[in-house]
Amino acid sequence: MTVRRALLLSLLALPAAAQRLAPLSDDSAEGRALVARLREGGLVLFFRHADTAGEPCDRSFRIGDRAGQRNISPRGRAQAAAIGARMAALGIRIAEPVLAGPVFRARDTAELAFGATRVTVTDSLLADDYSAGRLDWVLAEHRRLFGERVAPGANRVLVGHRTPAIMVVGDTIAGRAFPEGAALVLAPRDPGFGLLGILEFAPVPEGGFHGCG
Repeated sequence: MTVRRALLLSLLALPAAAQRLAPLSDDSAEGRALVARLREGGLVLFFRHADTAGEPCDRSFRIGDRAGQRNISPRGRAQAAAIGARMAALGIRIAEPVLAGPVFRARDTAELAFGATRVTVTDSLLADDYSAGRLDWVLAEHRRLFGERVAPGANRVLVGHRTPAIMVVGDTIAGRAFPEGAALVLAPRDPGFGLLGILEFAPVPEGGFHGCG
């Protein structure tokens, strides 16, 4: 049984506890408030990779094997580029480097959105099914990156995967709360972090969730 399937089964077995959040568009009243807060800097944006609808599911679970991975779709590539353009238009500053996981759908999203020269690839943002015996370390790295202080004026940008984020943040972002291409807006605290909301800069109509198990 994969880590993802085990997690989803465990979530189904739990009573309905924390209310799940809904993603916000950046032009909604709540979204505009988050954008204003992001302009001040000091926050963390954790992006789920861009749209993968219609693409083949992961097969090899090997880093570097593009053909064996689920890649972002053509509209996912357009979505990633639109995310970067929208953030620039909104005046949201980014603390470099942008960090991305090595699975291609995360790396490609980051490079298309923000430019390859601004991106550093790190195993800290691995997908759960690619982490093998290192899952505990990967989750600890997510917690560290979510909670480390960011200097005012810019925001830490991370690009990764949904399931490790659910494992670290909790059930409020499970289900359909965290679509592909959306970002968790996180406030580092001492200790830990707080979740301020889920923001979509370039939503894809009828998209956001693949059909892979």
